[in-house]
Amino acid sequence: MLDAKDAYARVKEELKKHIAGKEDVIELLFISLVANGHVLLEGVPGVAKTTMSKALADTIQAEFKRIQCMPDLVPSDIIGEVYLDQANEPKLKKGPIFTNILLMDELNRAPPRTMSAFLEALEERQVTIGGADMLLPKPFMAIATQNPLRIEGTEPLPKVLADRFIMKIDVTYPGLEDEVRMLRLKESEHKLVTQKILTISDVMDMQQQSKSIVLPDDEAKLIAQIVDASRKEMHIVMGASPRADIAFMQCAKAKALIEGRTEVTTDDIKFLARPILSHRLVVRSTGGIGVNGIVDGIMATLA
Repeated sequence: MLDAKDAYARVKEELKKHIAGKEDVIELLFISLVANGHVLLEGVPGVAKTTMSKALADTIQAEFKRIQCMPDLVPSDIIGEVYLDQANEPKLKKGPIFTNILLMDELNRAPPRTMSAFLEALEERQVTIGGADMLLPKPFMAIATQNPLRIEGTEPLPKVLADRFIMKIDVTYPGLEDEVRMLRLKESEHKLVTQKILTISDVMDMQQQSKSIVLPDDEAKLIAQIVDASRKEMHIVMGASPRADIAFMQCAKAKALIEGRTEVTTDDIKFLARPILSHRLVVRSTGGIGVNGIVDGIMATLA
C-alpha cells in the first residue's frame, strides 16, 4: 500500500523546485486531489496559478489540458461534438474536458451556457454529447481560476456553480524573499525537468485510503455546527449548503492521511474552514470584516 505521507512529501519537494513559496496553496491543492474534489483558485493575473496546476499534473503523470475562457466560448469547445464526416457518417470529436486535470483559466469570463455544460462535468463526472452520456476519465479534477476583481468582462461565479468546488484557494502576491527566489527559478527553468513522482493509480489509491480515515463523533458534530452557524450569522444572507459538510469531511480525511494519521482532528477542520466556506457564503455589507473575517468569527466561537 502506498505511503501517502511520504508520497505527499516527495511531491511537495518536487513542486518547490518550480514554485517559489506558496506551500499552503500546494498543500490545499494536494488535499483536494486526494479528496477527489475540484478547486477554485482566486488571484490576480501572474501569481503562478497556471504554473502550479501544470506542475502538479506533471508530478503525478496525469494528462493535463487548459482552456482559456472567453465570452465567445461555447459548450462544444469544452465537451466536444458529433459531426458528419465526408461520407456523411456521424463522428465523435472529444473536447479537452476528457483529461485527468483540466485547468479552466478565468472561468468567470465564460458565458452562462458554457458554465452549464461545465457544471454537469463537475457534479456528475460526465458530459452529454449528441444525446449520449459519456463518463470522464478517472481521476478527474477541474481547477478553475478566477480574477477577484470585476475587470474587463469578469463577473463573480454563480453560487450554484461555485458550490461544486470543494474549496476556494486564495493565491496572493509572493513575499519579497519568495519573489527573489522566483526570479532565480525563472532564470534556470530551462535546466529543470519535472520528475514524475506518482502515477494516477497512486492518486486513486490515496483517494481510496482516505475513505478509511476515522471521523470521530466530536469532529462530525463540529462540522455540522460550523455549517449550521453559517446559516444563522447576522451578516450572511445565504449560508453553506450540505455540500460544505461533505467537503469538510472529505478534505479533513485527506489532510489526516497525508500527515500520516488515522483520524481527523479539530485542527484539520480549523485549517480548512476558510477555503471550504468562503466561496459558498453570500454576505451583506460587513463593515470591512469580509467573508474570511466572518468565517474566523464562527470558528472562534465553536472551535
